[in-house]
Amino acid sequence: MSIPKKILVIRFSSLGDVIYTTPVVRCIKQQLPHCEVHFITKPAFKYIYEGNPYVDKLLLLKEKLGDTIKEIKSEGYDCIIDLHSNLRTRIIKLATGIKSYTYNKQTIQKWLSLKLRKQLVPPVHLVDRYLKAAAPLGVVNDNRPIDYFIKNQHHLSDLLPPSHQQGYVAFIIGAAHFTKRMPNEKIVSLCKKLPYPVVLLGGNDVKDNGTFVAESCGPGVYNACGKTNLDESVFLVSKANVIIGFDTGLTHIAEAFNKPIASIWGSTVPELLGVQPYKIDHSLVAGVKLSCRPCSKYGLAQCPKGHFNCMHLIQEDAIVSFCKKYFNPYTSS
Repeated sequence: MSIPKKILVIRFSSLGDVIYTTPVVRCIKQQLPHCEVHFITKPAFKYIYEGNPYVDKLLLLKEKLGDTIKEIKSEGYDCIIDLHSNLRTRIIKLATGIKSYTYNKQTIQKWLSLKLRKQLVPPVHLVDRYLKAAAPLGVVNDNRPIDYFIKNQHHLSDLLPPSHQQGYVAFIIGAAHFTKRMPNEKIVSLCKKLPYPVVLLGGNDVKDNGTFVAESCGPGVYNACGKTNLDESVFLVSKANVIIGFDTGLTHIAEAFNKPIASIWGSTVPELLGVQPYKIDHSLVAGVKLSCRPCSKYGLAQCPKGHFNCMHLIQEDAIVSFCKKYFNPYTSS
């Protein structure tokens, strides 16, 4: 098999799925060093690959698919690694006629797993599933975490009060859907049990939630939700001693820094999508076994049963114990 000179890797969305393509791109670039590697995604997720040294060129999906196809044809790729595997990528591959290797999405198995609430999809991480698409090129897993490159220089003194600059737990309280988030009262209860400063992270959508939690807990909890941009939030995650987070993009990005992570799962389960913490030294996956869980692949606006026990019954003490075990060996300096 001839080694391609120019490769296009495709993954359009979403944040977590795109971030887990970074080991694939790294492995291709490092193991095929003479190959030019390009990546294409939606404009909303370009920041994941901006500054990534393993990508020679970043392409963005255009509003008209025909314009994207025209651009791809003009680049003269030898092959495509399709890590999205949907209708648009099938059209791209058909229209360009470029040799391609495609990620097996296991759509039917995932659907049946959700409907029957049985683990019909092997609990193989998404990164390893992606890498199978690149295996025909001789690419193998380097067994390193995901990549994320902070764009700018930041300082804790500019982002946090003095009380939180010598070490803290970063608690990522944002998530796209209600059933991925702990109720505010549950977050308050957990924060009060932590004997460390806590920094709450999230966007404007959870700014009020953060305000409620911080006011309920006192000065030990600092609400940074809506006050920091994404790059600053990632920087704060990278400097945290321990991280607590829900099933959301920033929690997945945090894996790039190999810090202890306690990930909390409500209506979704990591095994179904293969997005449990990847190649980090210390992690805790907190979730409750229930007959109604999982109720969704990606989260819902409300609990279908009304009780929301998948979050209410989360064992706070296990999360606190994890934080106590791994807080001290790590510093925020």
